[in-house]
Amino acid sequence: MPPLSALPQSVLVVGSGGREHTLVRALLTSPAAPRVICAPGNAGIAEEAPCFSIAADDISGLVALVQREKIAFVVVGPEVPLSLGLADRLRALGIPVYGPGADGARLEASKIFTKEILLKHHIPTAPAAFFNAIEPALAYLRTRSIPIVVKADGLAAGKGVVVAQSLAEAEAAVHEMLAGDKFGAAGRQLLIEDCLFGEETSILVVVSGRDYLILPTSQDHKRIGDGDTGPNTGGMGTYSPAEVVTPALLARIEDEIVRPSVNAIASEGIAFCGTLFIGIMLTPIGPSVIEYNTRFGDPETQVVLPRLTTDLLQLLWAAACDRLPAVGPLVVKPDYAVCVVVAARGYPDAYTKGDAITLPAPAALPPATTIYHAGTARNTLGQLVTNGGRVLGVTALAPSLRDAADRAYAACEQVLCSTKYFRRDIGARQLNRS
Repeated sequence: MPPLSALPQSVLVVGSGGREHTLVRALLTSPAAPRVICAPGNAGIAEEAPCFSIAADDISGLVALVQREKIAFVVVGPEVPLSLGLADRLRALGIPVYGPGADGARLEASKIFTKEILLKHHIPTAPAAFFNAIEPALAYLRTRSIPIVVKADGLAAGKGVVVAQSLAEAEAAVHEMLAGDKFGAAGRQLLIEDCLFGEETSILVVVSGRDYLILPTSQDHKRIGDGDTGPNTGGMGTYSPAEVVTPALLARIEDEIVRPSVNAIASEGIAFCGTLFIGIMLTPIGPSVIEYNTRFGDPETQVVLPRLTTDLLQLLWAAACDRLPAVGPLVVKPDYAVCVVVAARGYPDAYTKGDAITLPAPAALPPATTIYHAGTARNTLGQLVTNGGRVLGVTALAPSLRDAADRAYAACEQVLCSTKYFRRDIGARQLNRS
């Protein structure tokens, strides 16, 4: 690896969620002591790093910020600026970026594009078909088994997926996407795929061309309600490691999915640099790809990065500079981590903003517990208030999963907000197994 003096001394993190707060904190702890700024950030990030009120989809504004602030390295958090070509614009100016160009971001921005690559390269995934008209989609539905999955092709903030438990529900999803404009342009094409059964796991892979490093395993909880009930969300909590992914199973996932995926992307002419997030279903016949994302997961980042001992700045910089093999094996803490998302009541549907939040003093939190801000802001009186559906990510580390969960939930109870809501069973599957 390059010496600390050769690492970038200024970093911009793009985004405003819990993922970005986690990235900012991790980068600030680098021995290289870089200057870290964020755009647009949130109320929590602003307490630790300068924030600039430039929206994540304002590509020209972000490029101008990088030039004005003489930023040496950019880490892009969310998918939208990647799909809009932010990394391409910056690389054209000679500025290293951690995050793929628009061609790589298409792996997340188009579920149909990804499915075509998976099928072409014989990577395990569910059978599927693609549609942009209602009647052919309905006719296809009638030939498949129920439950079945209907997905909007484009970006829908993690909510463009319906796991239909009846033919009527599947037909309604088709009408809502193609005729009802529920997801706008994202739903004008859709993918219908067979439903896979099993447990999910999230595999995050730092990729630089054909080189890659697999980050610690985790398991997300997508549905809004306890017991995995209700509609899908962007994620209500997660834990790491996911022990259902045994060393032998992880080796199989690497052989059958990770390495073939990295090579398939490169063989398609995509020079991918960034995080390849692979959502995997552990079916009775083996692991199968549900989706690719092209950035750090949220809230997976909030449990994966706190377990890393490897310097995050060195890791991301090496990937951006095509020197990933120099990092060597990742060093990971043996602790378990649990992140519980505190959301605004009503999410993922209608919810209010501007509700006051009172956080416990850091000294009052359980040991090794951190509160990451996601949808927070300051009102005109300077009060901390809700500003999104997912408001906070409460992460705790401990020698056991049970202790980590107990710490995280104790901290959630200390958060005062009249509209707070959180699931109370994050990590339950693994706890029940053990």
